Amino acid sequence: MIVITAPTGNIGSRLLSLLVEDAPAHGEEVRVVVRDPARLPESVRGRVEVVTGSHGDAATVERAFAGADAVFWLVPPDARRTPEEAYSGFSRPAVRAFAAHGVGRVVGVSALGRGTPQAGRAGLVTASLAMDDLIAGSGVAYRALANPSFFENLLEEADSIREHGVFTDTADPDRKAPMAAVADIAATAADLLLDRSWTGVGSVPVLGPQDLSPNDLARIMTEELGRPVRYVRQPLDELRSAMLGHGLHAEFVEAMVDMKRAKDEGLDSGVERSPGSRPATGFAQWCAQTLGPAVRTAPEAADAR
Repeated sequence: MIVITAPTGNIGSRLLSLLVEDAPAHGEEVRVVVRDPARLPESVRGRVEVVTGSHGDAATVERAFAGADAVFWLVPPDARRTPEEAYSGFSRPAVRAFAAHGVGRVVGVSALGRGTPQAGRAGLVTASLAMDDLIAGSGVAYRALANPSFFENLLEEADSIREHGVFTDTADPDRKAPMAAVADIAATAADLLLDRSWTGVGSVPVLGPQDLSPNDLARIMTEELGRPVRYVRQPLDELRSAMLGHGLHAEFVEAMVDMKRAKDEGLDSGVERSPGSRPATGFAQWCAQTLGPAVRTAPEAADAR
């Protein structure tokens, strides 16, 4: 039995789609933990066991992890809490349930940066790495998917790209860093969840095929979208003020700022790509398949669907 948490999210929905097709051939059943089962695609509802509730709730994970051989663990973002509460606090009931039910393997969504000089002052990444340590301490075999920033973060910039030809972030325009597509993260998770041979604790970096700077992204977007796109760097103080203005928890906001600063100082750099790793989605390919349609879709058309 493989249990998927957050099955309707960006990564979890893709993982669910893969596992409902591949798990039966491996003799595995699939169970999902979801707050609202109606959000599951109709095509998978009859093919998975459903536990309704939050995977941060002790009673829910007690039901969800009974008889489980492997668990996909993803903490949903929660800007209403402190980083410790949002990551380790949310995970503690699950960690107890892992041990109580003898769960063998856990694959968790985490971040790059372990072992770097920035790791201890990287805000949300520091909190995510502490969560990894908490899970690893439960005695399960654990693989942390060590992810960089996602290509999909740029979908939040689709309106600005369409209307102004601009996207923003806080990074140095010429700092190169890895990025990844969520589809590749889901595929890596599926491989690990279906493989019963691995043991112990470790991390698995999920990287795009090349490091890219914001200026590189702008150039590739210009080429793929057929319109000029430029990068505008946002000061960290401006980012902080904007998030606080939206009522987010002050400690969470500061952790986001610390993470952005650490990434700009090289938090995600220095990870070597493994020659034997699965093929990764390139940014140009992702632009053509995902960003392009989002940019070309006018808000009025999106509202009408």
